[in-house]
Amino acid sequence: MKKRVLIVFGTRPEAIKMAPLVYEFKKNNDRFETKVCVTAQHRQMLDQVLDFFNITPDYDLNLMKDNQTLSDITVNVLKGMDGVISDFKPDLIFVQGDTTTTFVTALAGFYSKTRVAHLEAGLRSFNKYSPFPEEINRVLAGHLSDFHFTPTINAYNNLLKEGIKENVYNVGNTVVDALFLGIEIIKKQGSEKFIEFFGKVDFSKNIILVTGHRRESFGEPFHNICLALKNIAENNNDVEIIYPVHLNPNVQKPVFSVLNGINNIHLIEPLDYPFLIWLMDKSYLVLTDSGGIQEEAPSLGKPVLVMREVTERIEGIEAGTAKLVGTDPEKIINETQKLLDDKNEYLRMSKAINPYGDGKTSRRIIKILLDIF
Repeated sequence: MKKRVLIVFGTRPEAIKMAPLVYEFKKNNDRFETKVCVTAQHRQMLDQVLDFFNITPDYDLNLMKDNQTLSDITVNVLKGMDGVISDFKPDLIFVQGDTTTTFVTALAGFYSKTRVAHLEAGLRSFNKYSPFPEEINRVLAGHLSDFHFTPTINAYNNLLKEGIKENVYNVGNTVVDALFLGIEIIKKQGSEKFIEFFGKVDFSKNIILVTGHRRESFGEPFHNICLALKNIAENNNDVEIIYPVHLNPNVQKPVFSVLNGINNIHLIEPLDYPFLIWLMDKSYLVLTDSGGIQEEAPSLGKPVLVMREVTERIEGIEAGTAKLVGTDPEKIINETQKLLDDKNEYLRMSKAINPYGDGKTSRRIIKILLDIF
């Protein structure tokens, strides 16, 4: 008898990392009946990824609403998942990472006594308010889950130290699977639409991709990040900074007040996933506070400067693919300038081996589950 697997996600990063797993489960439809549920904790950016990877949800809770609070999301995901689980009666529920959807779906699985598998388990910053609320979401999901698929040996060891010792597997991160899958899809489509989209950008210059959206940076830290970017742009005529600006007003206000009107800074709307990875591939280096980009960019040989005070993705820091620069303007400026001026430093980071995966994580997970079920 086929085992019923429910794959649940609610945001764009989750969708990206779950997409290759959905593909692999569908390839094994003789052993698994697989259904996809989206909570749509985020709506527009989630739909872009679903469309790109050609994934049609079987359940859509459509929870996104203006000015929703974490309490709103928590309550509504719990109620919604209760109905989905009752309808499908899965043998296994898959969640990913550290979103509120992840934590609450794991809780709903626990309440229904349904086994839960946690993808990208075990990452820790050891600061419950940074990243907020993601650190605690991930910890709670880990202690509610029955199967734990870790992206790195450090994450694996974190779970062991917390007393989670059964069904823990170190498999790598599906974000690399998704990146390679996405690049393959883009190559088949051709580059014309991407070149046309970024028509105002001079790609003969060094491209710096910037992303920033984390709650813990709202206020003065974001203002400081913008001051640093302004300095970098004004002192490097051979650089083009491209910043897809998150729609949150706490991001939009400081970014546009400080950076708008600078010739070699392009403030654009958030990018669909294929446009983001195409641009990442064309970039010289990346400045970000995104967890996923810390994992993706090294696979394309792009140095990453992490604009956060702490990161739960310490393996990249240790491997040398990424460097933690925080939100101090002077440090951001100095480390960026070093990569622009010092070719040896640039090569050291760009050639470092990505610790987050080799593109085969989804296949490893399926093999493990086939042996179990």
